[in-house]
Amino acid sequence: MERQKRKSLEERIADRQAQRPPIKEDKHFEHGPAKWLFVGVLVFIVLIHLVGLVIVMMTET
Repeated sequence: MERQKRKSLEERIADRQAQRPPIKEDKHFEHGPAKWLFVGVLVFIVLIHLVGLVIVMMTET
């Protein structure tokens, strides 16, 4: 029995990308958890800045 040669990594990636549907214009995040992680990090940063602002305002009196 002759062993089949496996496709190269680049060929396998190209085959997989060819099977995917085209990306929609208004869709920025294809991966749902990535979107929620991004939103969560933004909310966390805003909250940290607000808490810091409140602390600075309280200590300046």
